[in-house]
Order: sequence, then C-alpha cells, then structure tokens
Amino acid sequence: MQRDKKLVIIGGCGHVGLPLGIKFAQAGVKTVLLDINRRAVQKVNGGHFPFVEKGGDAELRAALASGLKATCRENVCRDADAYVIVTGTPVDEHLNPRLADILKVFDIYKKYFRRDSLVIMRSTLFPGTMEYLQKNMTRDGVKIKLAFCPERVAQGLALEEISSLPQIVSAFDEPSFQTASRLFARIAPEIIRLTPLEAEMAKLMTNAWRYLEFAIANQFYVIAESNGVDFHKIFEAMRYKYPRARGYKAPGLAAGPCLFKDTMQLASYFEHQFYLGHSAMLVNEGLATFAVKRARKLLGGLGGRTVGLLGMGFKADNDDPRESLSFRVKKALEFQGATVLFHDPYVPGGISLPRLVSQSDALILCTPHSEYAGLKITKPLVDVWGFIKKTKITVLPGAAKHVTNTNGER
Repeated sequence: MQRDKKLVIIGGCGHVGLPLGIKFAQAGVKTVLLDINRRAVQKVNGGHFPFVEKGGDAELRAALASGLKATCRENVCRDADAYVIVTGTPVDEHLNPRLADILKVFDIYKKYFRRDSLVIMRSTLFPGTMEYLQKNMTRDGVKIKLAFCPERVAQGLALEEISSLPQIVSAFDEPSFQTASRLFARIAPEIIRLTPLEAEMAKLMTNAWRYLEFAIANQFYVIAESNGVDFHKIFEAMRYKYPRARGYKAPGLAAGPCLFKDTMQLASYFEHQFYLGHSAMLVNEGLATFAVKRARKLLGGLGGRTVGLLGMGFKADNDDPRESLSFRVKKALEFQGATVLFHDPYVPGGISLPRLVSQSDALILCTPHSEYAGLKITKPLVDVWGFIKKTKITVLPGAAKHVTNTNGER
C-alpha cells in the first residue's frame, strides 16, 4: 500500500486492533481505528492506551503524530482501500462456536467494500469460516480480496511481538495473497503462507497446545499436593540443569479470553473427539476448585471466615479480567459461606493490599502480579503458582564431571 492508501481497522481500539493500527501508522500506512467504544476512542486520541500494553502510550503518541486517528463514525469506511476486521468467533454456553456473531459484523460492513478492496480477518476463526465468507461474497457478486492473517501475539506485549514475529498470511487466490502480504511485510520480519483453513487451524492449535501444557503442570500439582507432597520442590528438582525440562510449565490458573475458547473450538471442529482438549479443560478449570478446597482445609472450614484474593486479572501484570478464574474462586468461596475480599493493582473495585492482608483469615494467590513478589505473609496462604513462597532444593556437589554423548545430550 502507498502512503495515500487508507486502511480502516474495525474494532480498532481493542487489544488486537490498537497495537496493529499503531504499527501500520508508524510504517506509513494511513490508518483509521473504528470502534463503538467512545471512551476507548477518546483515550486513544488523547494518547493513552485503554488497557495495559508495554510501551503503549509512547508508541501511540508517535503513531498519532504520523496520522493515526480513532473514531466512532462508521462513514470512515466509505473511502477505504483496505479493512481489517478483528472480530473473532466466540463460543456459546454449550462451548460451540457462534458463527452468527462474526457473520453479522461482516454483513454490517460489506456494503462499504468496493471492487478489489482488501478485507483481512484478524482474530480467531472457526475452521471453515473463511470459506463460508468467500462463498457468500461470490454468491452476492461482491468482488473483494479476502485474506485471513491471524493475530499471534501475547497480550500486553503486542507492540513488541508484531514487529518481531513472522506473520501468517492466507488467501484463496494469488492477487489477494500478494496484496495482503505486501501490507504485512511493512511491519513483520517474515511472511508465512498458508491456505485459509491451515491458518484457521494453526491459530487454534497454537492456543490449544499452550492450554495442554498448563494442564499437564496443573494435573501434576494436584496429584502431588493431594498426597501431602510439595509439588514446587519436585518442579525445581525436575528442571535443575536438566535441558529436556527447560520448557516445563509451572502450575497456575490458566484462563483468559483465548486459550480455553480456542481449545473448545478445536474440539467442536473435531466433533468433540478432542479428548486431550476436554481433559485439559477439566484439569485447568478444576484447579480453581482445588484452591478453594486447600483454603477450606487450612482454615478448618469456610463458613464465617474471610478469605483474601491476590489478583483478579487473568494473567500477571495485566488489567484484563476476561475469563479470569479468580472469579470462579470468588464465587466458590462465597457459596461455602466465606466473605471474600480482593486486591489487584490493575483491576478496580478491590481494597488496599495492607487491608487485605490484615483483614483476611487466609489468602489465595490467584494472579502472580510482580507487586506480590516477596510479599511477607504469616497467615495461611494458597499459592498454586509457587510465586510468593519460593521453594528451595538441596543440591550437593558430586565428583563426576559432565560428559556429553554423541547426540549432544548429557
């Protein structure tokens, strides 16, 4: 795209759209962020991120100086040359994908698409969604260049990772792929070409794989702790100078708007025969219940007791509470008669940390924010992360030297 070409990001002030828009604007693309959230639009135009993002405000202000702007006015779509739609596929109460939601958004904006407009789907899609959209456009006589370029960044680190990670680009035909590829080549170091179905599955499988990794750690944690064994001591011993365990995940409440949802979408696509995925769901979701059981055991019952929760966001040092298992812990405690207080440096509505510690009979670390590192707590504490109470292992010197075998392994 040339400097005078216009890109509109629909849903542009959210976690997916805003970092992407900033990077395009910095790369010289005339970029407009369209969003229905007026408060978020005002914050963005004022040079402030509406959510936590590393280095966000400084990069946003640089992008605004390069011409980036945000608006709630839909008519900005009328003269656009390219569109990025960041709406993804949600799941319903039965854990099945709600395709109608994304199709509705597409139908709202397709009236603005001109012949040869580039339309990029960005968020997670249920496998086959792109093919359905393509067939609909062909049926309605709408000739556009349709591409799917899935978002792959970690929340809170999007600005850093958009510029450093390879970008997947998929399309049904060569002109669409080339146009989308040229656009993303301006902000990504490399382009990976896939078919739309491959790209849809790659996104789901990446998040499901991470969800499975957390489930392994969480299952082992429950097995050990249920039998009176300190799992974190085992964890440190397993990983100590042992290269094959270097990537072993630590246990913790695995939640958020993507991992669980995408695992369930992959299960639905495979006609609910993704047994590993369903098992991971039971383990990861069940860890919240296990934490409550631990608190009940430590206190000898929960009725009439006060329990303090440390952290309500779904991940450390982030302000996003979506699908956070902290709220499941809170509800379970309240159901069993406990009064629940909470503190979170990013999520509003809680009390101060000193008050939480002093007024609680026991505490549960739900989110390992940096602020809690080294916190001195003398009251009963449930710390599935092993974050506050650090475990030390005993390591004694031996006489043997390290010997490397022919495979390069010790």
